[in-house]
Amino acid sequence: MKWLPTLARLALLALLVAFVASPGWFEPLLKPLTENNAPAIYNQGNLLKLTLLHLRTVAIATLGAIVVAVGLAILVTRPFGAEFLSLSRSLVNIGQTFPPVAVLALAVPAVGFGEKPTLIALFLYGLLPIFENALTGLTTLPANVVEAARGAGMTPAQRLMKVELPLALPVILAGVRLSVVISLATATIGSTVAAKTLGEVIIAGLLSNNLAFVLQGGLIVAAIAVLIHDGFLALERMAARRTGCER
Repeated sequence: MKWLPTLARLALLALLVAFVASPGWFEPLLKPLTENNAPAIYNQGNLLKLTLLHLRTVAIATLGAIVVAVGLAILVTRPFGAEFLSLSRSLVNIGQTFPPVAVLALAVPAVGFGEKPTLIALFLYGLLPIFENALTGLTTLPANVVEAARGAGMTPAQRLMKVELPLALPVILAGVRLSVVISLATATIGSTVAAKTLGEVIIAGLLSNNLAFVLQGGLIVAAIAVLIHDGFLALERMAARRTGCER
């Protein structure tokens, strides 16, 4: 029965692809949720295009957060950067201190409407889990392995790239997984400042009291979040097996 979870994920992926590519097939299922002969399928934009734009926004913000958060974690775990730990923690906590809506409100006057303020909000919101996991991964390495690498004559840069980061990778990926899942949901509010995300579908449903719109926007985001979450879990297990030190 070990194949059942995999089969369920494949079925979910197939349903997701079918829905965003040909949503009209599912109209009979959603029609009972509408009133006054309102459309059951979002008709103010292309669902596939909105889904891809939503994913692009999350991917760009997450990549930026990974570069900054992992870079800071590496810095503060080096002898010359240890004194910046408190400052780094304060910086990555900024995104969690302010709600994303507040960040959007502050960013719009500076960068205008559209994708840019959404990227700023998602970037700031995604820093903390990646930083904390990278910090944990780099500070809980097996001491005997690090010492063996030092004894083998590796330079600090070689130890970092060939020993420390590979060993810490499963923990870092767990932080990235958490950040991505949070960003997938949070990105929907980007549509309040004219960003092209799946939040556009949900907002249109709320404004027109169309439950079908709200449901399809929310279910697409939820399905993507589940699939990406499971994908990252598989990557974490793979990385742990390759390093031979499952945590």
